[in-house]
Amino acid sequence: MPHPLPRVLTLCVLVSIACLRPLFAAEPVLIPTIPAFPGAEGFGARVSGGRSGEVYHVTTLDDAGPGSFRDAVSQPGRTVVFDVGGVITLKSNVSAENNLTIAGQTAPGEGICLFGGSLSLSEHSNIIVRYLRLRGGMVSDRGKKPLGMSKAERVIIDHCSIEWGRWDNLGITVGSKDITVQHCIMAEAIHPQSFGALIDSVENITLSHNLWMSNESRNPKAKGTVEYINNVVYNWGGTGLCGGHSGAVHLLDVVGNTFIKGPSSNNNFAGQFTTTDHVYQSDNIVDLDRDGKLNGHIVANADFHEAKPMKGSEKYSLPTFLGRVSMHAEIPVTVQSAADAFATVAAGAGCSLRRDAVDRRLIAELNSLGTKGACVPHTDDRGEALVGGQGAVIGGTVPLDTDRDGMPDSWETAHKLDLKNPADGARITASSYSELELYLNGLTQPELMKTKPDDSGVVVTPKRKRGKV
Repeated sequence: MPHPLPRVLTLCVLVSIACLRPLFAAEPVLIPTIPAFPGAEGFGARVSGGRSGEVYHVTTLDDAGPGSFRDAVSQPGRTVVFDVGGVITLKSNVSAENNLTIAGQTAPGEGICLFGGSLSLSEHSNIIVRYLRLRGGMVSDRGKKPLGMSKAERVIIDHCSIEWGRWDNLGITVGSKDITVQHCIMAEAIHPQSFGALIDSVENITLSHNLWMSNESRNPKAKGTVEYINNVVYNWGGTGLCGGHSGAVHLLDVVGNTFIKGPSSNNNFAGQFTTTDHVYQSDNIVDLDRDGKLNGHIVANADFHEAKPMKGSEKYSLPTFLGRVSMHAEIPVTVQSAADAFATVAAGAGCSLRRDAVDRRLIAELNSLGTKGACVPHTDDRGEALVGGQGAVIGGTVPLDTDRDGMPDSWETAHKLDLKNPADGARITASSYSELELYLNGLTQPELMKTKPDDSGVVVTPKRKRGKV
């Protein structure tokens, strides 16, 4: 009779291999070869979001329940479209899942606003967020940001208005990497602090063509590897752009930005830097005379201010200046002159397809070029009420979408799609975008509405995606 030990050993080996197989058979992260949408740039540009996944229609301004924004982002693999416009008052913070496209450009009227809470993208990846207003307000949790993410990867935030945070407006922290924030407004942070953004312990962050306005400081505070290109900073309070001023080594490329002193500002447009902040800077403009004209001077290295030393410690020195840029994204930012970038930001930053009253006021203050605007006093617990508060965001009606695939019947008819086939929006075209994405992209760039690339013939059946792609 054969000895049972070899059979037992064989069984143990097979069980061990079966247990190890998931470790080696994990699906690789698939990085798209095309940008998230035409115009997506920087380290977060190669993102697919909810491409060819489920289409979820937000049909109510209620905080929760079927058809709500909260429900929409609770599952991965979705493209979220809006059948309503207006203000969604959040009763608690919202956490979004992986592989999402949040297409705020589909909301009718003046669009959509999330008010009174925080949208978190923490520990999630492959997310596209476009044309949303995210406003905290005094009803939100102290210390929470209207938009925050830690340990997030491959995210792009585009044309969003992020305001009235109760510390910072935006947080990108603790291991987040490959993130782009572009063409956004970060403004009027409120009690108990008044900070634009904390970018801390991160890798490969692109901040481009944003408006940082009427925040006391941190426009942003940059700790990690960050490229800061073609931004406009207006009416900072104590400090405009902040260095990391810590023992860790930070890399910061500062190119083609405009700093404009406003009624709340001192002259410290770039400060809190130390030798551990390694900075490349070029073609930046600072305008400190508050005369209603954009007529500043080119920023010199000596214009950067060192951090104030802790009590009893030695005086810090200026940042370590570099002779060339440190970071190179696969889809680089299209760099404009500072003057041209100012025009781009003033015309289009934030949720700008149809600006609401809050953003119209902010842009009017920016265009005063030094004579209007104010930081909300961070010691005053009336917060956003001091600047008028959150008024109505005017809604509207959306065009008929018979098969609920996210594309209106008029679009499908014009592009020879099937009004009764909810799957044709997922079809990948010769452009490598889906049929639905061509429609969504065309809403923000009307020239894309005029023509549509020929189909590739590839049909992707919508299904729920889970985990990272």
